[in-house]
Amino acid sequence: MSRFGNASVALVLAVALVGCATTDRSYGEAPEIEIAQLEELPAPGVENLYIIGPQAKLEIEVVGAERLSGNYLTDGRGGISFPLVGLIDLDGLAPNEAADKIANLLRGNYLLNPQVRVLPEDIPMPTVSVGGQVAKPGEYAILGRQSLLRVVNQAGGLSQYAKLDDILIFRSVGGRKYIGVYNLEAIQRGNYADPTVYANDIILVGDSPSRRRLDNILQFAPLLSTAAILIDRIGR
Repeated sequence: MSRFGNASVALVLAVALVGCATTDRSYGEAPEIEIAQLEELPAPGVENLYIIGPQAKLEIEVVGAERLSGNYLTDGRGGISFPLVGLIDLDGLAPNEAADKIANLLRGNYLLNPQVRVLPEDIPMPTVSVGGQVAKPGEYAILGRQSLLRVVNQAGGLSQYAKLDDILIFRSVGGRKYIGVYNLEAIQRGNYADPTVYANDIILVGDSPSRRRLDNILQFAPLLSTAAILIDRIGR
């Protein structure tokens, strides 16, 4: 499996596509995406309950280097301008991962064995983001572990045009980004387990263009001859 560094994205395809073999769907075509042979998305560590993002207030302490220590505010992209090393991208990192990144940049050229601590000033309620074809897209509070079905229900359930075999979960673990593809109908039937959702996950429910197309045709049905036959495969 090729690696593209911390910016790479792994697309997880395994049990997630049970029951979808008849559908021609292509994933992983973008050059920065690789297909990962995983049965499930990796779980984030406990320290990943808080993820650094834009406009985050951070207290950074470099032990024995008071001039480097202080309070920092990330910019609109989650980066900070740090003495000696310049702009550092911390977006999507847990505090301990950010501390390791800063220490590695300082090690050797500036400090022999830097000890860095990163403490967020404000820790918000952990949330999961739900978007796409759900009744009420938005951010929802999540405590501990939740299942995909529970979170979708919390967002008001699926909308009329939701595509049940095109549910995505985006997750960052250890500086890498993963995308899991799931079939909600197969989960409901018990074909495979309801996956666990964690804080900072992003859930996206796909849209069914064929369903929309058929509904657009059916609204004009009274104008058609009774002999008209519509043939369409409704993917929901």
